[in-house]
Amino acid sequence: MKDPISSLEDPLILNGIDGTTGQYLVPPVALPAATEVAEPGANAPAHEAWREWLRLHPSRAAMGLAFDINRNDYTQAGWGVVFAEAAPDEVRKALEPLIEHRRGRMTEADRFHVLAYKDGDTADQFLERNGAALGDIEPEHVPYYLLLVGGPDVIPFDVQHTLSLNYAVGRLSFDTPGEYARYADSVVAYETDAHVASHRLVSGWGPRHLGDRSTELSADHLVLPLFRGAEVDQPPEPAKSIAAKLRYASRDAIEEAATKDWLLSQLHGRAERPAVLFTASHGVAFSAKDPLQRLNQGALLTQDWTGFGAMSPAHYVAASDIQDDARLHGLVAFFFACFGMGTPSHDEFPLNPARSGEALASAPFTAALPQRLLSHPGGGALAVIGHVERAWGFSIKPLGKLKPSLHPFQNTLGAIMKGIPVGQALRDFRDRFSSANNTLLLHLDSNTSKNKLAPRALLHKWIERNDARNYVVLGDPAVSIRHNDLQALP
Repeated sequence: MKDPISSLEDPLILNGIDGTTGQYLVPPVALPAATEVAEPGANAPAHEAWREWLRLHPSRAAMGLAFDINRNDYTQAGWGVVFAEAAPDEVRKALEPLIEHRRGRMTEADRFHVLAYKDGDTADQFLERNGAALGDIEPEHVPYYLLLVGGPDVIPFDVQHTLSLNYAVGRLSFDTPGEYARYADSVVAYETDAHVASHRLVSGWGPRHLGDRSTELSADHLVLPLFRGAEVDQPPEPAKSIAAKLRYASRDAIEEAATKDWLLSQLHGRAERPAVLFTASHGVAFSAKDPLQRLNQGALLTQDWTGFGAMSPAHYVAASDIQDDARLHGLVAFFFACFGMGTPSHDEFPLNPARSGEALASAPFTAALPQRLLSHPGGGALAVIGHVERAWGFSIKPLGKLKPSLHPFQNTLGAIMKGIPVGQALRDFRDRFSSANNTLLLHLDSNTSKNKLAPRALLHKWIERNDARNYVVLGDPAVSIRHNDLQALP
């Protein structure tokens, strides 16, 4: 297979398939043109705006909890729920079962907090208003585990991204109080009722479309190594798979097997169902004016897709495909797909020298598919992890790497499968974001001529940084699968 990002002449492929036309959401951009985006000129207003943004979102030192606090235990590290000031009383009431459940498990009362987010606050302003210093995390002021309540229109994605650099952060965003209530009841039931089944099974799913370098990369160099222990064109090594290392049973569907029916079978299983589900695919996207955008943005494109120029609901898994008899209770899912978790209002990867991002939506929103999984009436998923905005191949193979960099994916899945809370499991992606951010800040430092990046390298580092930042948790960041109680499968 041709390396998707090695050639200087290769165009830049932006992930995401248009849900109406069946073509790439953004046509491939020739690298010579794309690199003009990286540095439009020191005097350009957009350049200065970008530099200021980076200054306000710096790479931070590893500021953590005191040495005697176990960050994997929310009863020690602290748990807090953050409501937007205008959150309806019905939503607050709907979450009371979960809030009281968390409060009742705390060993120290001052490590539990109900906090308010003030409209317009940056993450730092929110922390300062609640008595948190910009240094060590002190759970008696702001707990380590933070559950944001409300959509990105009331608590912006930027706030979630920045808090996630130092805290374990998740978000709940539903359209109705009833969905909040179903999620709260579902988590409490999973954590208190031993009869809720949880099988020691991990499932992986990865379509591979002919002539599409994005899914060639994700199937051959991500899903195959994770689930079969070897990349494409190499014999499988089951002992090196993520399942074997953690003594899980494994199910996978890659390339031709990665159909819509197979994925739905994992979500509607009867006798057994996965505790952890990982998918890697294109996400389907729609224009801001399309009435299908809120319903289907981020839906998972399946192997059933017949190729460029074709598109129908039969080609993707959307929220409407999850029936009321689905069996999701206790699931943690990780969707590597464009817009799989949400969509900002404007394009964060504008490939033009002025960096004027196109309007992606009339307002930012979270994706419908994870909302449906989390609020399912038969018992919902515990959490869904994935991407806001586009997901890029740089997550798999950063510029200059001779081999794919799978550690963030392996470590995240491994931590979840070991029973570590999902908010803590994403630390590797946060570290990658901080590292890329620091490289960009050094490049933009006008006080030195060192550490300057060539235009192409700068472009890739900029994309890599935004890509790593945009992984989020939907759901309570303190949830974890019942590792000790998982039923072994043959």
